[in-house]
Amino acid sequence: MRGSRIIVTGSSSGIGKSVSESLLEKGATVIGLSRNQRTFTPKSDLYRWYNCDISNLKKLSEIFEKVLSDNPRIDGFISNAGFGQFKGFESFSTTQIISYLHSNLISHMIMTRALIPLMKKQKKGKIIFIGSESALQGGQQGSIYSVAKFGLRGFAQALRDECAKSKVHVSIVNPGMVRTDFFDKLSFSPGDDLSNAIEPKDVAEVVLSILKMREGTVIDEINLSPLNKVIKFKKDKS
Repeated sequence: MRGSRIIVTGSSSGIGKSVSESLLEKGATVIGLSRNQRTFTPKSDLYRWYNCDISNLKKLSEIFEKVLSDNPRIDGFISNAGFGQFKGFESFSTTQIISYLHSNLISHMIMTRALIPLMKKQKKGKIIFIGSESALQGGQQGSIYSVAKFGLRGFAQALRDECAKSKVHVSIVNPGMVRTDFFDKLSFSPGDDLSNAIEPKDVAEVVLSILKMREGTVIDEINLSPLNKVIKFKKDKS
């Protein structure tokens, strides 16, 4: 792990922040992409931050090209950034659907498309997508979220086969509810008990285990669930 160069999207909060912290502790260089640097300012020369909004696809391509120009060797890519919005399908406008899929699916594909030629040339590299339990089964008011996560899971599966002969590993981690600020703007959150949600550190440990796996073995997919799933609905303050 020490000396590796790993790109982490959404590096300033939640799962991405925890993954970044764990990688820095192991001596890896973290190339962090996020919208807000203030929420994560590690005192480490190994952290390189790029201001990046994944919902702006044009600027995303430009920024990612700069990332690869500045860092001609990339050992791993943790494609994590995204957001959640849950309501009845008919409540989404056409514009909202397109924007949602841009952020939660297409952005992952665009960044991966830019990175794949470099990793194939290196004949090494590990791509890890952070998916969701919503990639395994759709749920009420989660139609658009499930579309994005099912799509990301299918993309990872197809890409894994495409890249195998180039020695590029592709994995996906599908966690259930993780106790992060993901739920701040939603009408529900995990229950208060420690067993009601996954902690970001749990996901980070799984990501590091995939990165450390020997070159001859690929971890296709890992699913994580809280021991006792409890959903707590917030009171409407209006």
